[in-house]
Amino acid sequence: MTTKNAITKNKDKKPEVLDTVVIRFVGDSGDGMQLTGTQFSDTSAMFGNDVATFPNYPAEIRAPQGSLYGVSGFQVHIGSVEISTAGDNVDLLVAMNPAGLKTNLFAVKPGHTIIVDTDSFTRKNLQKAKYESNPLEDNSLENYRVIEVSMTSITKETLKDIKGLDNKSITRSKNMFALGMVYWMYNRSVAHTTDFFKKKFATKPHLVEANTKVLNAGFYFAETLELIPNAYSIAPAKMKPGTYRIIMGNKATAWGFLAAAEKSGLELFLGSYPITPASDILHELVKHKHFGVKAFQAEDEIAGISSAIGAAFAGKLAITTTSGPGMALKAEALGLAMMIELPLVIVNVQRGGPSTGLPTKTEQSDLLQAMYGRNGESPVIVIAASTPANCFDYAFEASKLAIEHMSPVILLSDGYIANGSAPWKIKTVDEMPEINNNIIDKYIENWHPYKRNEDSLARNWAIPGTKGLEHRVGGLEKDRVSGNVSYMPENHEYMTNIRDEKIKRVQNYIPDIANEFSDEGDLLVVGWGGTYGSLHSAVKEMYEDGFTNVGFLHFNYLNPLPKNTKEILSKYKKIIVCELNNGQFVKVLKSNFNELNFLQYNKIQGLPFGNSELIQKFKQLLK
Repeated sequence: MTTKNAITKNKDKKPEVLDTVVIRFVGDSGDGMQLTGTQFSDTSAMFGNDVATFPNYPAEIRAPQGSLYGVSGFQVHIGSVEISTAGDNVDLLVAMNPAGLKTNLFAVKPGHTIIVDTDSFTRKNLQKAKYESNPLEDNSLENYRVIEVSMTSITKETLKDIKGLDNKSITRSKNMFALGMVYWMYNRSVAHTTDFFKKKFATKPHLVEANTKVLNAGFYFAETLELIPNAYSIAPAKMKPGTYRIIMGNKATAWGFLAAAEKSGLELFLGSYPITPASDILHELVKHKHFGVKAFQAEDEIAGISSAIGAAFAGKLAITTTSGPGMALKAEALGLAMMIELPLVIVNVQRGGPSTGLPTKTEQSDLLQAMYGRNGESPVIVIAASTPANCFDYAFEASKLAIEHMSPVILLSDGYIANGSAPWKIKTVDEMPEINNNIIDKYIENWHPYKRNEDSLARNWAIPGTKGLEHRVGGLEKDRVSGNVSYMPENHEYMTNIRDEKIKRVQNYIPDIANEFSDEGDLLVVGWGGTYGSLHSAVKEMYEDGFTNVGFLHFNYLNPLPKNTKEILSKYKKIIVCELNNGQFVKVLKSNFNELNFLQYNKIQGLPFGNSELIQKFKQLLK
C-alpha cells in the first residue's frame, strides 16, 4: 500500500464536517459495484442523510473482464441538506480496475481522492483499458489524492482460513473491503451491512463470515493506517417528520399500483413482457400475490398489453409495463384500448433509442411516441414521474385517471429515476385521494355502454356477466350510444371529436402547475419528467447565488397540459426547455403556444444533466 501527495497521520484531529459528498464505485460488472453502492446508500439513509443514487451498468449480461465498455458503476450523493440529484463532480472514486479509472477519472474533482486496487493494474488489464503506461507510475494522477491498496491480495489473506470458499468467491469479496474503507472514511457503521449478510446468506454461514470479515478488514485497514488526514462526517438531514425508507423508482411505481388497487377496491392485474429497464416492476408485483395481484409474464409485448386489455374489460385495474421498443410493439393494441375506452395504465420506462439503442442508459425520447404513436386520431392521457420517490404518487395518479376517465394512461418514467433511489416518506392508504370508478354492477333500464358522464365524458363501465348489461366492444367504430358497429360518416366524426374532448376535459381534474423561485423575470427553465432533480438543483444554486430573476417550471402532466400553463409561461422574457432528447416537449409547447418563443437545451448521451453544464448555459442566456 502506498499513499501519494504526502498524506499525514493525525490521530487527534476530529472528523471534518461536510454538507454533502459524492462517491462513485466502479469496476467490472462482476465486481459487485451495484451491491456496494446500494449498501452504502442504505446505511447513509438509515443514519438520516438525504440520499440520491445513480446506478450505471453495461447492457451486456457479462461484458469481457477489464474492457472499457464492461465497466459497471454506482454513484451515491449523500448530505445533511436537500439532495435533488446523484451529484455532478465526484469527491471519491473507488476504481477496482484500470478500465474503471480510465472511464471515470474525468468526473473526479482535482485534489480529491481516488482509491484503486493495485492488484488489478496488470499489464493485461492496462492494455484492455487502452493505457500506454501505468497511470499509477507515470504521474498522470498527480492532481489527485491517490490511495493504492492491494485489495485482492489482502482479501485473499483475510479469508485463507475460512473453509468452503473457492478462489472465485474469495476474489469477489474484495468489494466489501473497499466498502469497509469508505465506511471508515465517512464515519458510517458497518452494522446494517453485517445484518444484510446474515439475512442474504442465512443458509450459507461461511459466506456470512467471509463477507463480514472482509468488510471489517477494510474498515480497520483504513483506520489503522490513517490513509487520509481525517475521517469525514455528514450530519443527518432535516426532513419533514414521518417514517422514511430508501426506495428505487421501479419499486415505488409497483407500490403505487398496489395502493391504487387497495383504494379503488379493484384487483390488480399486470400483463407484461420483461424489458430493461422496466422489468423490476414486474419482479416486485409478483411478490405481492397476498394483496390479490395477478401478474402474467407474457410471451411478447403484444400479448402483454392484450391480456391487460382483457383484464380491464373484466373490471380489473389493468397495467402493462415496457420501455421504448416494447412501446412501439404495443401501439396497435393501445389504439384498441383507446377505441373501446377502457381504463388501462401503460408504463414506459424510457431508455436510449432508437431500436435497441442504449438499453441501460437514460433518455426522454419517447414523448412524441406516447403522444402520437398510434394510427388515426388516438388521444390518451400522458403523465410523467419526476423522482424515484414520486414514482409512487404518479403510478397511483395514473391509475386514478384511467379509472375515473375511462381512458388509457401512459405513465412515463426513465432509466435514471427507475434505477435511482431516494428517501420516501411512507404513506398510508388513508392519506391517498379517493378513486371513484364508473362501474355499473346492476341492470339499469335503457342502459347503453357508451352513455357518458356529462362533466368528464367518461363512459360507464359494465362488467361482463352482469345480467342485463350484456354488450360487445371492439376496434370498429361505435354508434355514439348503443355501441353497435357504425360506418356512418357523421357518427365517426362525432365519436372522434368526443374522444378528443374527453381527454381535454381531464384539465378540469388535474392541479394547476406551480413555478418555483422567481414568479416572473428574465429566464424560465422548463423541464418534464426525470430531469427534475438536475434542473431544480441548478436553478436553486443560481437563485441562492443572487440570480433572483430565474424561475423554474416542471411538468408532470403532459397531455393534457395544466390549464394555467400559458399564464405562467407568459411571465418571463426568455423560456428554455431542457430535455434528454432532441427537443420533443418543446415541439408540444410550440404547437400549443405558438405566440411564445421557446429556446431549447438538449443532451442525448445516456446520462442525466450535470449542474455545471446547466448553470453555464443559463448564465449565458442572462448576459
